[in-house]
Amino acid sequence: MTNDTRRSIPLSHDAKQLIRGLIIGKVLTLAVVGGLWWLWLKPRFQVAQDTSSGQSATNTSTNTSSDLAISTFQTVTDVPSGSFNYGGSTAWAPIRQLVDSQIQLTRPEFQLRYVNPVNSSPGNGSGIRMLLDGKLDFAQSSRPLTAAEKDIARQRGFTLEQRQVGIDAIAVVVNPALKVPGLTVEQLQQIYLGQITNWKQVGGPDLAITAFSQHPENADALLISGKEVLEKQALGSKVQYVYSTTEALRRVNQTPGGLYYASARGVVHQCMVKPIPLGITSTQLIPPYQEPFVPSNQCPQNRNQLNTEVIKNGSYPITTRLFVIIKQNQGQEQQAGEAYARLLETYQGQRVIKQVGFVPERSEKSLASSQQK
Repeated sequence: MTNDTRRSIPLSHDAKQLIRGLIIGKVLTLAVVGGLWWLWLKPRFQVAQDTSSGQSATNTSTNTSSDLAISTFQTVTDVPSGSFNYGGSTAWAPIRQLVDSQIQLTRPEFQLRYVNPVNSSPGNGSGIRMLLDGKLDFAQSSRPLTAAEKDIARQRGFTLEQRQVGIDAIAVVVNPALKVPGLTVEQLQQIYLGQITNWKQVGGPDLAITAFSQHPENADALLISGKEVLEKQALGSKVQYVYSTTEALRRVNQTPGGLYYASARGVVHQCMVKPIPLGITSTQLIPPYQEPFVPSNQCPQNRNQLNTEVIKNGSYPITTRLFVIIKQNQGQEQQAGEAYARLLETYQGQRVIKQVGFVPERSEKSLASSQQK
C-alpha cells in the first residue's frame, strides 16, 4: 500500500472521549503543579525583591556623606594619586601613627607626608596657617576654625571646611605627689588667666601653681568647650610655654606645683604625671580615667585608662572635636583633603579611631549596625 492510497481510519466516539479526557487531565495536572510551585517560590521572590529594594534604598540614602557607613579604605572612590603634605594638631599623633599607616598600606597611590612647622611649635594654629599659606594640602585640628582664619581664606580666594571625624576630651595633669581633689572648669580657667595662683585656693596644699601650656593657638584642644576659646584671652604672665606635650609632661613631673592641660588620649595613661577630675561644680567632679585610679608607683605595669564612656555620654565637662580642615579651592588640595576625610569616615576608619583611644564620630550603635550589614 502506497502513501497515495493510504487512508485514515476514523476514530470511534469512545476513543475520542478517552483522548479528550487524557488531554484535560494533563492540563489540570500541570495547572496544579504550577500553582504549587508558584506558592512555594513567591515568598522567596518577595524576600529577594524586598532585599533588593532595601539595598537600593540604602545605597540611595548613603551615597552622600554617609555612603561610607559600611565601607573600607579600599572602597573609597575619588582618591587622588600623588604625595600630599599635611600637619597640625599634636592630639592627632595616635591617628597618624596607626590610622594613616593603614591608609598607606591599603591605598599606596595616596602618599601622606607629615610636615612640621619651621619657626613655631606644631599644633592647630600652625597647621591651619601652613594650609592657608599653601605649605600643606590639608590640616588636622582639634579645635574649630576661628573667624580670623576663615576671613584670611576668603581674602585669598578660597574657603576652609572643617569635617568632624572624632571626639576627644581635655585632661588636666599635675605632679604625681600633689594632693588635690580636682578642679572646676572655672577654676582651671582662672589658673591660666593668673587669677588663682596657689593650690590652697582650690583645696590643695599651700604651694604655688606653675601652669604650663603650649602657645594657645597651637594647644592640643580648647580650654573651655562651647565658650570663648583660650586663644582670644590674655593668659597670665606666669604661664610657662612649652614646645610640645612631651616637654610639658617632663616639666610637670619635675615641678611640685606643676599643672598642664592637653588631649586626654595623650596624657591620661602617662606614668610621670597624675590626671585629676574636672567638673562644672566642685561637687560633681568627673575623672577622665577609668576607676579605680592607678597611682604612679604601679605604673607602667598598670596604667590609667581613658574613660571614653563619660566623653560619649557628655558627663565629662570639657570635650573637643577632631576635624579635617579642607581647602575648598577646586584643586588638588581639596581633592586630597576630602579623600582623607572620607577615608576616616568609613566604617574601617571609625573603628581604628576608636582603637587608638578616641571616641568615633559615629555612634557605637551605628558602627555595630554597619558591621551587621
